[in-house]
Order: sequence, then C-alpha cells, then structure tokens
Amino acid sequence: MAQFNHALHGYDPEEVNAFLDKVIRQVEIIIENNKVKDKKIVELATLAEENEKLKEKLSHYENMEGTLKEAILMAQKTSDQMRYTAHQESELIISDAKKNANRIVNDALLQAEKTEMEAETLKRNILIFKRKVRNIIQTQLEVVDELDKTEL
Repeated sequence: MAQFNHALHGYDPEEVNAFLDKVIRQVEIIIENNKVKDKKIVELATLAEENEKLKEKLSHYENMEGTLKEAILMAQKTSDQMRYTAHQESELIISDAKKNANRIVNDALLQAEKTEMEAETLKRNILIFKRKVRNIIQTQLEVVDELDKTEL
C-alpha cells in the first residue's frame, strides 16, 4: 500500500495523482492482458472445436479405412474363389475335351478299320469278279475256237 506525504489540506496531490496514473497504467495493462488472454481463450476454444471436428473426421476416415480394408479383403477372397472355380472349370473342360478327343479318335480308328475291311472285301470281290470274267471269256474263246474247228 502506498503512503503519501501530508501536505496542506491533506495528502500531496501530485503524489496522489502520480500514484493514480501508475494504478491506471497497471489497470490498463491488466485489461489489455485480459483482452489478449480472452482472445487467446477464444482462439483456443475455436482450435478445440476444430480439433474435435478433426477428431470426428479422423474417426470417420478410420471407420471408412476399416470398411475399405474389409471390402478389399472380401474382393480379394472373391477373386481368389473365382480364380479357383475358373481353374476347376477349365480342368473339367480339358478333361471332357480329352475324353471327347479319345472317343473321336477311337471312332475314327473303328471307321478306318471298317473302311479298310470294306476295301479289302471290295478288292477280293473285284479279283473274284475278274477271275469269273476271265473264265467266262476263256470259255467263250474256247467256244469260238470250237466253232473255228468245226466248218460249216
């Protein structure tokens, strides 16, 4: 607490005025500091709100990331399953194709054997036919020779 010197009619006015000026300056500094602190508090409150909003967004994005990871894993599993199924189907198709190819080859071989047998039969029949024709011709030639021997 300040102590003032006594003057005529009370305290020394200059000292009191100087003290009041000093108090006013200190109060103004405190008020200014309070304004700065209030501004900082408002800024901090705004930053805290923004921080909360960012936390909410981060949480939202983390949830989305989790969902996307699950979707990617599901897509990968589905892709693997489809690839496995396609591989099995291709194996079945190849197996069926081999069976059909073997059947076709066997049918072709049987048909070739049948055709070969028919060709052999045809050759034998042609030989038999040639012999018969030759015999007929020889018989006819003998008849002509007999006719030549007998004179008319």
